Amino acid sequence: MTPQSSADRIVPPVRDEYIHALSASVEIEPDAPLPLARRIFAKTWIDRVLIAIVLILAWEAAARALDNDLLLPSFSATLAAFVQGLLSGELLQKTAVSMSVLLRGYLLGAACAFVLTSLAVSTRVGRSLLSMLTAMFNPLPSIALLPLALLWFGLGTGSLLFVLVHAVLWPLALNTYSGFQSVAPTLRMTGRNYGLTGLRHVLLILVPAALPSILAGLRVGWAFAWRTLIAAELVFGASSGKGGLGWYIFQNRNELYTDRVFAGLAAVIVIGLLVEHLVFDTVERLTVRKWGVQV
Repeated sequence: MTPQSSADRIVPPVRDEYIHALSASVEIEPDAPLPLARRIFAKTWIDRVLIAIVLILAWEAAARALDNDLLLPSFSATLAAFVQGLLSGELLQKTAVSMSVLLRGYLLGAACAFVLTSLAVSTRVGRSLLSMLTAMFNPLPSIALLPLALLWFGLGTGSLLFVLVHAVLWPLALNTYSGFQSVAPTLRMTGRNYGLTGLRHVLLILVPAALPSILAGLRVGWAFAWRTLIAAELVFGASSGKGGLGWYIFQNRNELYTDRVFAGLAAVIVIGLLVEHLVFDTVERLTVRKWGVQV
């Protein structure tokens, strides 16, 4: 076979060049601002305020229909008792007692959970230990341990701290360990390439990557601890005659001051909301959302 000459070669077609005339530019007008009412109702906190108002109105209507302050005081009577408790200082004093015990138990439980999960991600024995302990004790209600706590530690802060640590430890340990397990292998290997091992690897690699799960565990542990403390203080109030918000509720129930009982319950709810939105939401905004760990 002889090579083809340049004349016999197939030349691909070449399109003629042309220019499209651009049409007249159309100015796009900016979107008109939304009406004030729609902008207001687009805020999520407006929804919560409206829901709260509806619940308060339903409460007030039910109390007026029942017309028995001993069974169900009205919202206005509860609000008056709440303000009176704040002005007299009694409600603030009981709240301070409860928060002091709660913070100590919460920090102890968080420290124990961190130790357990650090061992679990570092050693095989630690994983087995965490799996076995959580399977045994996580389903066990904290308040069920109160009789043992009274027997071991007596009437005092030690018994409260014991049940609080139990309430915080297991949900936080499970969430933290789940977060550690979900860390990408590439990120783990990056930490090892930098020579990070043991506790440094956990603190510098695993904790920042698993922060959403850790914060979720802290939220759940806080809720469990808060409920456990109020229930335990009801028992301590009946036994020793002193305590925090739980004792305040128990004492006023015995004296048939139902409005003060509702005021104590309202204080529990308000503190829970403040911690949830002012503490946990702020921490999440400054860490998880700022670092782009979670959308």
